[in-house]
Amino acid sequence: MLDAFKDIDYGTPLRTSTEEVTLEIDGAQVTVPKGTSLMRAAMDAGVQVPKLCATDSLEPFGSCRLCLVEIEGRKGYPASCTTPAEAGMKVRTQSPKLQDLRKGVMELYISDHPLDCLTCAANGNCELQDMAGVTGLRNVRYGVGDQYGGAHHLNAKKDESNPYFTYDPAKCIVCNRCVRACEETQGTFALTISGRGFESRVSAGMDEPFMESECVSCGACVEACPTATLQEKSVIWMGQGEHSVTTTCAYCGVGCGFKAEMKGNEVVRMVPWKDGAANEGHSCVKGRFAWGYATHADRITTPMIRRKITDPWQVVSWEEAITYAASEFKRIQAEHGRDAIGGITSSRCTNEETYLVQKLVRAAFGNNNVDTCARVCHSPTGYGLKQTLGESAGTQTFKSVEQADVIMVIGANPTDGHPVFASRLKKRLREGAQLIVVDPRRIDLVKSPHVKAAHHLALRPGTNVAVMTALAHVIVTEGLLANDYIAERCDTKSFGEWMAFVARPEHSPEATEAVTGVPAAELRDAARLYAGARNGAIYYGLGVTEHSQGSTTVMAIANLAMATGNVGREGVGVNPLRGQNNVQGSCDMGSFPHELPGYRHVSDSTTRAQFEAAWGVAIQPEPGLRIPNMFEAALGGSFKGLYCEGEDIVQSDPNTQHVAAAMMAMECIVVQDLFLNETAKYAHVFLPGSSFLEKDGTFTNAERRISRVRKVMPPKAVYSDWEVTMLLSNALGYPMHYKHPEEIMAEIAALTPTFRGVSYRKLDELGSVQWPCNEEAPEGTPIMHIDHFVRGKGRFIITQYVATDEKVTRRFPLLLTTGRILSQYNVGAQTRRTDNNRWHSEDRLEIHPVDAEDRGIRNGDWVGIQSRAGETVLRAVISERMQPGVVYTTFHFPESGANVITTDSSDWATNCPEYKVTAVQVMPVAQPSEWQQSYSRFNQVQNDLLQQRQPADAAVVGK
Repeated sequence: MLDAFKDIDYGTPLRTSTEEVTLEIDGAQVTVPKGTSLMRAAMDAGVQVPKLCATDSLEPFGSCRLCLVEIEGRKGYPASCTTPAEAGMKVRTQSPKLQDLRKGVMELYISDHPLDCLTCAANGNCELQDMAGVTGLRNVRYGVGDQYGGAHHLNAKKDESNPYFTYDPAKCIVCNRCVRACEETQGTFALTISGRGFESRVSAGMDEPFMESECVSCGACVEACPTATLQEKSVIWMGQGEHSVTTTCAYCGVGCGFKAEMKGNEVVRMVPWKDGAANEGHSCVKGRFAWGYATHADRITTPMIRRKITDPWQVVSWEEAITYAASEFKRIQAEHGRDAIGGITSSRCTNEETYLVQKLVRAAFGNNNVDTCARVCHSPTGYGLKQTLGESAGTQTFKSVEQADVIMVIGANPTDGHPVFASRLKKRLREGAQLIVVDPRRIDLVKSPHVKAAHHLALRPGTNVAVMTALAHVIVTEGLLANDYIAERCDTKSFGEWMAFVARPEHSPEATEAVTGVPAAELRDAARLYAGARNGAIYYGLGVTEHSQGSTTVMAIANLAMATGNVGREGVGVNPLRGQNNVQGSCDMGSFPHELPGYRHVSDSTTRAQFEAAWGVAIQPEPGLRIPNMFEAALGGSFKGLYCEGEDIVQSDPNTQHVAAAMMAMECIVVQDLFLNETAKYAHVFLPGSSFLEKDGTFTNAERRISRVRKVMPPKAVYSDWEVTMLLSNALGYPMHYKHPEEIMAEIAALTPTFRGVSYRKLDELGSVQWPCNEEAPEGTPIMHIDHFVRGKGRFIITQYVATDEKVTRRFPLLLTTGRILSQYNVGAQTRRTDNNRWHSEDRLEIHPVDAEDRGIRNGDWVGIQSRAGETVLRAVISERMQPGVVYTTFHFPESGANVITTDSSDWATNCPEYKVTAVQVMPVAQPSEWQQSYSRFNQVQNDLLQQRQPADAAVVGK
């Protein structure tokens, strides 16, 4: 168990070098890489030099003067944090003179610091307190406070504006660690030191409260602070934790490691894990602070059933609920056939839980009607990368971006959707890497503090393929290809066909400019920059996949990377930024209706035989229904029952009214979740779910990194999700008898070649591993396709641009695109139940000033957004982030109805919905839309039925 309470702080960052230097510290020989500070070298020798301004996550600063040392042959007392080790040095870290100097420095610090250590929230975790003890400070000659006269800051007013932490300037020692963390680690530059001399103090923005500044509440400043100046409010309320458990964040696809600091079964705070390979001690506002949803009053912790969705819920025992759900599924299959029911796995649940749901569908239901939320986000990634490179996942580690020279971000907004990765990326840009942004919206990366994109290709929504092909045209026709790489590693025939295709005049930037809206000269320069890079990396998001040509664009991206030799080493690659914490894992575990775990097709008899032998049942050789097919079949009368674990398809899937009609047509919907979400309002059985804090298992992030999830508190509803699925399977007549998720992972490893070497023991030893992890790669595979592609030779695929059916017309003259915002997550079920609502409490519509003026819309006005699918009403935000003719909104609040207006247009290969292109009209309105009024009534009825829930006095039978 990786549960050490405090990580070792080496004072300055680790340096890497092919050269080493040997020196003497306090009489002991120590050898370190060239460039290592004396402070870190001393730590390697087992000596801790006193420090306050130094910490190993930040570059040395040398301001506190506590870390002074003596060097033989040199005058003065240099700071060990800023002095590099040199060969032959003889260093003393302790002497009477050093002791006096350090004690004097500490005395000055304490002379302007409250002496309330016993009642201070940082008591027990305060570096200033520790250093006072280390230096032997026993009294302060200058006095502390008003009674001694003289200037001081002890009466400075606290800033309590942030919901998660306080800023107490009275306790600030101006070490600059918080400012440096905001700059170096986060890259927001929201903090500074205002004033000069004795009046110097940390300031958010222009001496603003934190909530009014540009602070993004990532917590880097709080983590860096050595005193109680910046302190979590949860620690102020509860005190310091008494033990910690290392686990993995349950928000986005970055998969940050955290230490849950606990008091008994209660979380005191979540501290980013320094050794977490995905985040290396950094975090964002969601993972760091927005975990309170796990104990929110809205949690439903007792099973419930009802015959019709117009009936009040009845609270029943677990046995009754499971028995009822199983009997209904059996009845439906008996009346309507084996294929009349199916299941949806969750990208928020663990690998083990997802594996069990798809196993239940195939073994207990006896069909392949299983799908997952990746259907509506990154299913084109799986298809496109499998076709071109041979594996359905990204190629790199997140850390690989630190070696990139040119970075292309396509259809992604990392600062909002993947903020911890964005901080890595921005750091690399500040070091000199060049950035190309391909996005219809001016995202923060286009221009933000100390970051500016070399090129912003502001394409029209829906023209991704045309832009990618035009980039390829420039690379081919200007002789920028990596010919040796292509000859060695790629299929000659497909490359030749692709080269001839992209070289056609109709694919030139000049020819496509009228379609894409991207100036030809800008596009040519971007192509040259990417192709000419020593290391060129591509990162893309849902702005690539959620299109009618999503799969085509993924293949076009892979074509570009292969053509320029940018796959198979550090600093390059094709990197999908997946949206949810385990969306990669849900795909890996066989959640698609055509694939068994490990992306092996159900029609393959050898693969099927392996699973049949292990599971003891026959597996159907034909693919089952995808989510959109389930809806159509329900409306057609042939699909009657659904087991939905941890997904809110009613809010997240497109064309909400169509989805709701399909739900109404079903006879038994079983929802397993934390809250009565939008899907659960159509359910007949509610099985309480468990949060990530209440279970053991693993998540797999966007870089294929498998990390442990560890239980820190008992499940509030008695069972973890994997246990609930097991109970349902047993009731259906297919036995499952796992005692711990570790046994489930052992089964996964035995049946899945890419997971063959994965075990809990290995994860505990290494912290995490990236699949493939097997005999050939016993400690995992950080970089894919190093010597050859998984499929053998890389395959180029022709990517013909086909215009979307969602075209602007006189009736619908604007294009709507959608996305996320930093403080909220996906459908908002988690973040809406936290103080993150302080930043974003409603979905709004961004509209360009030109389009707003044409329609008489002012900032904050209510506007109706109408498409061929439906209409909703949002508040307008006039913004130049959008180009004229394009509007934008988020989808975090169910009452907003963002997906009421998205249509059923989808990717040709995978049915991934085209969320990013919807033709709409926007006009001022005075009242909510008809759908919103209907939703408000329906929502009120369902909440009332929940409040009326009562113990069942008789078994519920029948439909």
